[in-house]
Amino acid sequence: MLIYLYTDGAAKGNPGPGGYGIVLESGPHRKELSQGFRRTTNNRMELLAVIEGLKAIKKPGAQVVVVSDSKYVVDAINKGWLKSWLQKNFKGKKNVDLWQRLIPYLQKHQVQFRWVKGHNEHPQNERCDRLAVAASEGPDLR
Repeated sequence: MLIYLYTDGAAKGNPGPGGYGIVLESGPHRKELSQGFRRTTNNRMELLAVIEGLKAIKKPGAQVVVVSDSKYVVDAINKGWLKSWLQKNFKGKKNVDLWQRLIPYLQKHQVQFRWVKGHNEHPQNERCDRLAVAASEGPDLR
């Protein structure tokens, strides 16, 4: 069964308080996740949303479509940048820890990435944005 993973990240300041929001959908099933952090960046939250969303999928080999408004994340995969960075041992790249955490999940599942324009009335993207912003303002910041 196909799983849609919608993600968004938010940060106020760079770095500053931030959070991520996730909506997972598969058939009639839906799950939402979010978490806030005291000091982070938007790109870290965008990337962590994908990692945590894929981590939440327990069945290995699942067909997953990641839908994100982050060109940083989507282009890194779809344009082959991540493979190139890996070959060069991530020299000069940011967020290496998160990219390295993502790789095993890309190998565990069959993952496609699709970009969607943010703040463009896409229902799941808008929901992820609200979750991310709320998490960035929440009392449970790590």
